[in-house]
Amino acid sequence: MRINKILKKKPLATKVTVQGWLRSKRDSKELSFLDISDGSCLKGIQVIAPNDLDNYRQIKKLTTGASLSVQGLVTESPAKGQEIEIAAHNITILGEADPETYPLQKKRHSFEFLRSISHLRPRTNSLAAMARIRSRLAYGVHSFFQERGFYQVHTPIITTSDCEGAGEMFEIKAPARDDHFFGQQAFLSVSGQLEAEAYALALGRVYTFGPTFRAENSNTTRHLAEFWMVEPEIAFCDLAGDIELAQEMLLFLINDALNHCRDDLELFNRFIDKGLLERLTDIGQKPFSQISYDEAVKILKESGREFSLPVEWGLDLQSDHEKHLTELHQGPVVITDYPATIKPFYMRLNNDGKTVAAMDILLPGIGEIIGGSQREERLNILQQRMKEQGIDKDDYGWYLDLRRYGSVPHSGFGLGFERLLLYLTGMGNIRDTIPFPRTPA
Repeated sequence: MRINKILKKKPLATKVTVQGWLRSKRDSKELSFLDISDGSCLKGIQVIAPNDLDNYRQIKKLTTGASLSVQGLVTESPAKGQEIEIAAHNITILGEADPETYPLQKKRHSFEFLRSISHLRPRTNSLAAMARIRSRLAYGVHSFFQERGFYQVHTPIITTSDCEGAGEMFEIKAPARDDHFFGQQAFLSVSGQLEAEAYALALGRVYTFGPTFRAENSNTTRHLAEFWMVEPEIAFCDLAGDIELAQEMLLFLINDALNHCRDDLELFNRFIDKGLLERLTDIGQKPFSQISYDEAVKILKESGREFSLPVEWGLDLQSDHEKHLTELHQGPVVITDYPATIKPFYMRLNNDGKTVAAMDILLPGIGEIIGGSQREERLNILQQRMKEQGIDKDDYGWYLDLRRYGSVPHSGFGLGFERLLLYLTGMGNIRDTIPFPRTPA
């Protein structure tokens, strides 16, 4: 039985089998006290090993990291801080861990050190907690959309189109070939959006959830070369509906984590960010602030603060700009109507001819966590926007067909999954939110 089930059900006088890894051991003359974890929850369970076990000599020599299979009886525990323990009648040693070389001993290790042993770091409390929260959050993503009538679409990882137009894509080349494998250049996808649009204009509501790739040479605590994106696309939806869905999804996922990952979140609240649980609980207590890009620029210019890069209309907002805006509004901020010149071709042009129906959602301490827009559904304007940005319309014939045949207003957004995990846990580096981080060398 998994330890989380035993701790929850407390099946006293029940015979159980527990399999896991030794966290620590304390010996007395007649007993050994083993703290065993199987990864199912933050807490381990104490196993009492009596000295009449056949292999007691070997058990006394065990060190942190050894793997065991324990058969025993669940009993009340007289020790403080735990209600039950297991009185073992048989312990099988499955695998030993040499204390001279095993890098995870019973002490706190720096996250920087743990990144150097990414294959072993999930055995630590913090990274195991992160893995459990990440798993629950992924389940929450599917639950949110499935409950609202969305269909999941598996969009290609290999693509020939650059959705964002930034050119930061990993090119795929086939070995021992002089030509392109697909007859043209192919890349790892930066987004499943364009393909999701095709299915939204057939099924009405769809979402993608998978890995995306950016060949961005950025060695910051907020960027990865491989990360996961949640991307819904909704037909018959304008920008206001897009914003409403994005806010609803954020609050759903945060509350889901609070309801199902409380012990793990309390660990981060205790050791990483002492205001974490209060912040997560308070986020849904008032509406998100909403301002236009014009208003944001005005606020920043009038702030009197020195920023890393200048604040000018027509330039993208930087992380310290976003931080100031969230601090000023004391919570999440939605910014709308960005200049068309700094946004991709697919965003719907506003009536002023200068801005697009775009939105970003900023969270305190994180900055941008969601970016989205109403998509340009008008064929002639979409073609003009592509021309202005130097995009060959012949390469996007299929995308233009979506506007030729039954075009409708539609919208969507992308959520950076790892950035949401940063916000949920208070961790300082995005490399600690994903099992095996991929970043520039």
